[in-house]
Amino acid sequence: MRIVFVRHGEPDYVRDCLTEEGRRQAKAAAERLAGEGITEIYASPCGRAAETASFTAKRLNLPVTTLDYMHEISWGGDGIPHEGHPWTLGDRMLAEGFDFLGQDWRKHPYFDGNAATEYYGMIAPKFDALLAAHGYRHEGLRYFCERGSDATFAVFSHGGSGACVLAHLLNLPFPYVASVLPYDFTSIIILEFPVNDGAYVFPRVELFNDCAHIRRGAGRPALQQVSE
Repeated sequence: MRIVFVRHGEPDYVRDCLTEEGRRQAKAAAERLAGEGITEIYASPCGRAAETASFTAKRLNLPVTTLDYMHEISWGGDGIPHEGHPWTLGDRMLAEGFDFLGQDWRKHPYFDGNAATEYYGMIAPKFDALLAAHGYRHEGLRYFCERGSDATFAVFSHGGSGACVLAHLLNLPFPYVASVLPYDFTSIIILEFPVNDGAYVFPRVELFNDCAHIRRGAGRPALQQVSE
């Protein structure tokens, strides 16, 4: 089973939709995704993610199922610096030498009482339920493959909610993922779950932050040519 995570295109946050450039990015992403064998499409209820998903849905002639819990997260809390912004706080924890392997990030003053931590706790079990419906049951740090699936489904969401899911699936601390594993607008991330019925499996990173559809040469933004 493969999960294709796609961040929304360049947004107009005020109107919660895509900019014209964001629409061009989403169209290019749809062409890029056309060969991935996607059979199901899920999207955040937020306009910018749903609109991004619509281009791939039209290209593949597939419906879009809304995942209400994959909306963008909120952050902040009393006395938490930088308004509780997870990305900035993740950078600070790294700079301060926080032991992400030996300590619980959720108990750190930056995240204890931070709304982002509450969102992480809400999103993780709900995404596990989606995986269970596809035959993979989360147990501790592993996934039990009850009935292997060769399905490939796409999830269109956001930097924050996407980071929550990636951290949970890969058993990595959320602020660490937010800090060292950033991804761009319409970037593509693919995780693979092995098929091994009756055994425990671990997700594997097949692809991360693929932006080839919107970048060419020297890393400069440039939409690749796509067919009309």
